Amino acid sequence: MGAVAFDTLQFVETLKDAGVPEAQAKAFSIAVRNSHETAELATKADLREYESAIRNDLDKLETGLRHEVIGVRHEINDLRKDMDTKFVTLEQRMDNKLANMKFEIVKWMIGLAFAQTGLVFGLMKIFPLMAS
Repeated sequence: MGAVAFDTLQFVETLKDAGVPEAQAKAFSIAVRNSHETAELATKADLREYESAIRNDLDKLETGLRHEVIGVRHEINDLRKDMDTKFVTLEQRMDNKLANMKFEIVKWMIGLAFAQTGLVFGLMKIFPLMAS
């Protein structure tokens, strides 16, 4: 922090011109100077320096956040692609299972039809139709 310039001589002269006794004016001047020396006051240059540092930090933060957002977008796109791939794979597996089930049902139906036909012919041989 910069020191604030304080002209004690001019301060004493101003107070004396206003009618304050010289001893009191010097005491006031010493008190004001001491308060300035113990207080940490920021100058305009200090504020400009801090402002510049804060702007730099904000720029770095903004750049970092942009990179993070881009990274998150890439991760989301990768997840979407992965989900799409898994969904297509799952859909294909379900279609394959349904096709296999249909095939099994048709196979059993044809087998049962042949068995039923054989049973009918066998029963007809065992119990021939009686002609009257």
